Amino acid sequence: MLGEITNPWWAFVLLGIIAGIASGLLGIGGGVIMVPALVILLAAFDQKTAQGTALAVMVPLAIVGTLRYMQNPDVTINWTVVALIVAGAIAGSLMGTTLVRHLPLGFIRKCFVVLLIAVAFKMFISKPQPPAIETADEQTQTTQTTED
Repeated sequence: MLGEITNPWWAFVLLGIIAGIASGLLGIGGGVIMVPALVILLAAFDQKTAQGTALAVMVPLAIVGTLRYMQNPDVTINWTVVALIVAGAIAGSLMGTTLVRHLPLGFIRKCFVVLLIAVAFKMFISKPQPPAIETADEQTQTTQTTED
């Protein structure tokens, strides 16, 4: 099994640690870190294989990250929003994985780069937005203060 990989095993573990830290700290999918690292730094995979590998890694990464965020009292996860996004994401994933079969590697790689640049630019120039959703406790306090 370890003989089948092109780089030392610890390079992949280190990549996982870096992707996990970025995911937990910044809320980014491991693919933002993993895909470029697997394609460019480790030269382990082509673009399509790196994307598939990153998707497989994201499931356990997302589960652990979500469970940890749920333990944070400052975080409120809206499960209705999660369910709606998941429904769309599953449909989108089915479409995207069908489409990727018919597109050349170079085109996919360029699309990935353009997406990363666009997101980075948007985040760089945008002002942080205050939280828009009040928790149930805040709503109760607001109601009690208004009634007094």
